[in-house]
Amino acid sequence: MTSPDLTAANVEKLADLFPTVITESVDADGNRVRAVDFDLLRQELSDHIVEGPQERYQLDWPGKRAAAFAANAPIAKTLRPVREESVDFDTTRNLFIEGDNLDALKLLQESYLGKIKLIYIDPPYNTGNDFVYEDDFAETTSEYLARSGQRSDLGERLVANPESNGRYHSAWLSMMYPRLKLARSLLAEDGILIVAIDDHEHGNVRALLELVFGGDNFLANVAWQGSGKNDARFTAGGLDYMLIFARNRSVLVDRDVRFKGPKRGYEDVVAAGQRVWEESGHDAKRATELFRAWWRSKPDVEAGLKAYSEIDQSGQIYTRDNLASPNPRENLMYDVHHPVTGQPVPMHENGWRLSREAMAQRIEQGRILFGADHSTTPRFKRLLSDMETQAIRPVVSQERAPASDALARLLGGKYFDYPKDTGVLATWINATTSTDKNAVIMDFFAGSGSTGHAVMEMNAADGGHRRYILVQLDEAADHPDYETIASIARERLRRAGASLKQGAGLLSVDLDFGFRSLQVDTSNMADTLETPDALAQLALSDAIGSVKADRTDEDLLFQVLLDWGLDLSVPIVVETVAGRRILSAAEDALVACFSDEITEEVIKEIASRHPLRAVFLDAGFVDDAARINAEQIFREVSPETELRAI
Repeated sequence: MTSPDLTAANVEKLADLFPTVITESVDADGNRVRAVDFDLLRQELSDHIVEGPQERYQLDWPGKRAAAFAANAPIAKTLRPVREESVDFDTTRNLFIEGDNLDALKLLQESYLGKIKLIYIDPPYNTGNDFVYEDDFAETTSEYLARSGQRSDLGERLVANPESNGRYHSAWLSMMYPRLKLARSLLAEDGILIVAIDDHEHGNVRALLELVFGGDNFLANVAWQGSGKNDARFTAGGLDYMLIFARNRSVLVDRDVRFKGPKRGYEDVVAAGQRVWEESGHDAKRATELFRAWWRSKPDVEAGLKAYSEIDQSGQIYTRDNLASPNPRENLMYDVHHPVTGQPVPMHENGWRLSREAMAQRIEQGRILFGADHSTTPRFKRLLSDMETQAIRPVVSQERAPASDALARLLGGKYFDYPKDTGVLATWINATTSTDKNAVIMDFFAGSGSTGHAVMEMNAADGGHRRYILVQLDEAADHPDYETIASIARERLRRAGASLKQGAGLLSVDLDFGFRSLQVDTSNMADTLETPDALAQLALSDAIGSVKADRTDEDLLFQVLLDWGLDLSVPIVVETVAGRRILSAAEDALVACFSDEITEEVIKEIASRHPLRAVFLDAGFVDDAARINAEQIFREVSPETELRAI
C-alpha cells in the first residue's frame, strides 16, 4: 500500500556489505525490526570516519536532514490512469504524470530503477517569486497547502520564497535535494542528468549535484547565452547554464561515450560544394575556384569548416592536413617513398602521425597528397564528409524568443514566457541517445511539455523509438481555457504529435506520437485500520471491502504494476471472459480480474494462458474455500504463475 521504504533498502545494502553490523531492535509499536549497530559499523570503517567537530568538506544548510528523510520516507499513494486525457492509451509507451514530482519519483522507483538514460530538468528558478514545493507526508498536498496558507479559497497558490526569508537558499535546496537523490537511482549506469539553472542557484546546485552524484561524475557546465538587456547595470545578462552529471562517469569512459553534435552550417557547405561541382562541369580546378569564391561571401558556419576549400576529381570537399606526429616515437620513424620517383620524401622531425600500416592504407585510398616529386613533404587529405559532427561546444548562443513564438503558434496563444527550446533539447537527446534509440528520457519539471515534444521530433527525424516520462505538478494556470499547467502541456503534446504524425506520412505507422496520462492519487486501498469498538454497526459493511468505492479495475491494475515493479507503459488489452472483465498487460506477463464474483470458469481460462503473474480481488472469492480452489487450479494448470490477491 506504500511506495518502497528506501531507508529499509539501504539497511539491506549495508547487510550485504557488513553482515556483522546488522542486529534486531524494537520499534515504537513493539515490533521486531532489523537495525544497524553504529558502534560496530564505526569499527568496520574506523580509519575513514569523520565525526563531531572535526572539519570536513560539505554542503550544509538548515533543513538538510529533513530533506534527506523526505527522500526515503514511503508514501501511501498510487498512479491512476486517465484514459480520456490520453492519446493511444493502450499502445503508447510514453507517460505523462500529473502531480507532485516527489511523489511520482517515489512511485516510479520499482518500475524504472536503473532504466532511465537521460533526465533533463529545468526546475523553477529561485528568483524570490517562484513557488517552492513543500513536502509533507502526513496529509495530502491540498490539505497541507490550505492549512499552511499556501493556497487561497479559490485554490490559487500563494507560496513564494522571497529573499527576505532567512531560508531563501535553504528552502530551495531542501526542495531539490530529495528529488535529485531519487532521480539518481532511476538513472541507468550510463545515464546522464542535465539540470538547467540560472545564476541565482548555479553555485549551490553544482555543490548539491556533487553531493548527490559525487564530484568525479561531473561532465560539463554548458553556458546558454540568450538575449541580454542593454540597460543592465553591469553585464547584459541573459545567461543560463546546463550542469551535466553522469550516473557513473567511468562507465561512459569505458564505453568510449562521446557527446557529438552537428557542425553549424555543415549542410550549407555541402550544398555549395555540390552546386559548384555541377556548375564546373565536374572540373576539379574550376570547381575549387568557384568554391573559394563562395567562401569569400563569408557564410555563417562553424569556424572549423572554413579550412575545407578544395574539391577533388570525384567532387569531394577536402582540406590538406599535417602528417607530423606531436611527439617523437621510434615506431613512427620510417621512410615514405614518392609514388613517381620512388625516392623517400622528407620526414617530419617527430616522425609521422600514422603508423606504417595506416600510412600504406591511406596511400592506397588516395588520402595522402604528394608533391610533384620527392622534395616536398606530403599532406593528409581530410574529407569534409568525415567531419559532419564535432564535440559539442560548451557555449550555446541562441535567442529564446523563437521557442516561445513556436509554442504560441502551436497552441493558438501565448501561455509560457520562456518554454524550453526543442532544438537545444534535441541536441542533447541526440548526443546522449544516438547509440540507443530505444532510450527512456525523463523530465520531472515538465512545464509546457517541451521535452516530450523534442523526443517525438527526434524519433520522427531518425526513426527512433525513444520514450518519454514527463511529470508536472497540478499547478493552477492563469487562463480561462485550461485549469492547470499540466492540462496545457497535454494539449501541446496532442497537437505536436498530430502535426508530426501528419508530416511523417506512411512512416508514422512505426512511430509513437501518443502518451498515457496518469495522476498521482491516494492509495486505491481503503483504510480499515479501526479498532473494533470504533466501528459503528452501520459502518461494518463499508469496512469489509478493501478497495475504495470510486476506483476502477484499471486503477487497481496500475497499482499492481507499481507493486510488482513492471513498466507502466506496457500494452494493455481489455477482454471479457465468461462474462467477467479481465485485463492483460504485456501479452499476458500479467493478467488481472478484479470482478466482485470470480467464477471457476474465469480462473481456469486465465490459468490456461500460463501468465507470468495473475492477480484477483480478494473480495471476489465467495469464501476461503473458493480462494484455495483457485490456488489449486493454478498449481495444476500453470504452476509457474505467480498468484496474488489484493
